[in-house]
Amino acid sequence: MAFAQVGDVRLFFTDEGTGDLPLLLIHGYTSDSHDWSWQLPYLAASRRVIAVDLRGHGRSSAPPDGYTTTQFAADLAGLLDQLEVERVVAVGHSMGGSVAGSLAVEHPDRVAAMVGVDPAYLLPDEIAGGIRPLLDLLAVSDPVPLVQQLVGGMDSPARDLALRTWQVRRIAGMADHVLRQALEAQATGMALHSHSAPYLRRRTCPVLTFYADPTRAAAEQAIFTDPRSRVVTWEGAGHWLHQERPAEFNSLLTAWLESLA
Repeated sequence: MAFAQVGDVRLFFTDEGTGDLPLLLIHGYTSDSHDWSWQLPYLAASRRVIAVDLRGHGRSSAPPDGYTTTQFAADLAGLLDQLEVERVVAVGHSMGGSVAGSLAVEHPDRVAAMVGVDPAYLLPDEIAGGIRPLLDLLAVSDPVPLVQQLVGGMDSPARDLALRTWQVRRIAGMADHVLRQALEAQATGMALHSHSAPYLRRRTCPVLTFYADPTRAAAEQAIFTDPRSRVVTWEGAGHWLHQERPAEFNSLLTAWLESLA
């Protein structure tokens, strides 16, 4: 376990296993690298795996600003520089999927392949009308209960109650400015289809994505540029697909990575 000072942020990360092409695991909004506990032992047994807490999340520091998708990606590029890692497979869940996509677009020489797990992009533009009132309320209210309600609503009814409690309780320990800025940056940027589709078409690497919603899966399929890319759809699953079906997720991820070798 280690910390790295990257510009204005002190990032917590773990670096386990060995291999020439590391996996970089990127968690979602209000989460941290613990979210990959279902993957870390399995993947690190045969590969090098770097799991990081994004700025403002987990054990990383919380500077007053910088909670945009591109800044998160720049932080990660800086971490890779310090670790002397040239290329990775960027694996991101939710907001982390957006960050992985940004890393692939803005730093294409650093990303050999990308994996998204219910990524927070390509959402229908029609949701924009409901976003602004939420963001306005968030700006003048205690953000913790609002974000807890939002994140709790993304869950599957079948998800273990202890995991849901763990996810929501972590939000109470986060800085208000992180909750506000990170959500606004996502909701008004990468989340919407009209913003993310043209941006993500600039990815040149192969992409594997996991979705519960077949409509969003089809939207992702439409913007692939590499023929080795693939979409997996698990209808009826919740937002944390890699935790709900870890054995199947780990197996599919490993098989796809091996197919690229």
